[in-house]
Amino acid sequence: MIDQVLTFLNTQLDSYLRLKLDPANSNSFIQVANIAWNDSDTSGSNGTNSPSNAFITLVNIEEDRISKSPENYIRQGSETTYKNPKIYLNLYVLFAVNLSSYTESLKRLSYIIQFFQYQNVFTPLGSPDLPAGVEKLIMDLNTLSFQDMNNLWGILGSKYLPSVMYKMRMISISEEFAQGNAPLLHEIIVNDKTLQTL
Repeated sequence: MIDQVLTFLNTQLDSYLRLKLDPANSNSFIQVANIAWNDSDTSGSNGTNSPSNAFITLVNIEEDRISKSPENYIRQGSETTYKNPKIYLNLYVLFAVNLSSYTESLKRLSYIIQFFQYQNVFTPLGSPDLPAGVEKLIMDLNTLSFQDMNNLWGILGSKYLPSVMYKMRMISISEEFAQGNAPLLHEIIVNDKTLQTL
């Protein structure tokens, strides 16, 4: 699911960047990649601006416990299906640009921020190519302190690049296998007295 959501986001952003920068160019303007692995070759050996030198990198995953249902069953008709509730995740996604021209890097980063200002919520109604099972994606700008930024780029093992981080909310992961079924209770007998349930 995580890979599908990031690929969806990449497609949306790439279309927007192509429209803003060079509609005739068929190369990708952004790609899903680990910036730490691409650090050595992002600037290009010939020093030219390669169009795909913008990266979407997943840097952290956290569980959204507030959205999690406490129930481990689903009531369907006259039966109860037992299964663990969905896990809702928040993904922290880093958008970094490394073109040989610093001003062009800043321009592309500005367009990325502009895209999410224009559309920060994705639903199946507005985005039919949203991966199946995703009810809603919400993109929130996440500002890092200087200390957090230093720690992040230290962990990535890279020099700082023009970048921005977003928190992607409402990713749900669920295994559809049930742990078992049972009929609903209709009466409880306690000390030979019958209690009717609704």
